[in-house]
Amino acid sequence: MSNETTLRSAAALSGRLTEIRRELHRYPELSHEEFETTARIRRWLEAAGIRIAPYPLRTGLIAEIGGARPGPVIALRADIDALPIQEETGLPFASEHPGKMHACGHDFHTAALIGAAYLLKEREAELAGTVRLLFQPAEEKASGARKVVESGALDGVLAVFGLHNKPDLPVGTIGIKGGPIMAAADGFIVEVAGLGSHAAVPEAGIDPIVSAAHIVTALQSIVSRSVGSLDSAVVSVTKLHSGTIWNVIPELAVLEGTIRTFDEQVRSRVITRFAQIVDGVAAAYGTTAKLRWIEGPPPVRNDESLAALAWQEAEQLGLLPVVPVPSPAGEDFAVYQQLVPGLFVFLGTSGPQEWHHPAFDLDERALPVAADFLAAAAVRALAHFAGEAGGNLAG
Repeated sequence: MSNETTLRSAAALSGRLTEIRRELHRYPELSHEEFETTARIRRWLEAAGIRIAPYPLRTGLIAEIGGARPGPVIALRADIDALPIQEETGLPFASEHPGKMHACGHDFHTAALIGAAYLLKEREAELAGTVRLLFQPAEEKASGARKVVESGALDGVLAVFGLHNKPDLPVGTIGIKGGPIMAAADGFIVEVAGLGSHAAVPEAGIDPIVSAAHIVTALQSIVSRSVGSLDSAVVSVTKLHSGTIWNVIPELAVLEGTIRTFDEQVRSRVITRFAQIVDGVAAAYGTTAKLRWIEGPPPVRNDESLAALAWQEAEQLGLLPVVPVPSPAGEDFAVYQQLVPGLFVFLGTSGPQEWHHPAFDLDERALPVAADFLAAAAVRALAHFAGEAGGNLAG
């Protein structure tokens, strides 16, 4: 069986995968609330004779294909949750849940993995090993991957593959690279406490607004003076709130924001320097500061050998592999990569808007492309880890 035949097989699924994606898009559910989404995935898989594995997840599910012949276990992952965004696409299948939308394309990811499951099921008797399908909840809360790991679903897995739609890449293009591809995404909340007073007599109080303003300014020196010129980091203060009325110096100022880094050493250095600046500047202005970290996922760092394997498979499938620009967005796929080798790729979808935009959409012609790549990568990885040569969907 040739790769051309495989592509035609995937293309034959296009209509069905489009229906699945649109149904998911119409009924989005937020992180840890994906009960109906999970039920739909279960029905679609069970209707195809795909077995559901008994891992204890409140939302999301794990399925398996293969296992009749001994061999390695390879995992494929899709995230299933939506965002708290009011949709503005005007699509006929737009969200029917007010204030909720698949504005990051997780409906696409889920439909693509279901398509890969259908392709793999057709060839289940040929599989030397097992492909484990991770339909993961709560990626947007950066907590779903840990739930999957805690369930035991990564036990015995030798490699894990995932993808994300990429609106700025055309359909038929796939971004593959070893090393860092997405950033660690940490958040912070800083509470600066002073002493309130009448605004006409500031000497009677300690102004937390002045202190907070100088903290914001000083934080800008972290990237320029504490991060090497060949490294990268982002420190953004995105919220600053204080006071309730024009003539009173308040007791408290609160600032919030995010830090993005691609390297764990840089991440540690930035966090350390951040805390030093907050404490030092607050003390210099007579205030006290309480810093709370919101730990996000670590950076997504792709296994070099899996990247090379996937590049070869993409070329055989007739796709155009390119080396993508790393994204400073965060992804909890990185949690899996802390435990097993993993590869996360960007799949071109020719979208009109970037992720998290209320008018986000994508070109559904990318659905069979994504399904075919996931299935083919899994089979090639099974052969690779089993020590076989030339393993792919061509057989």
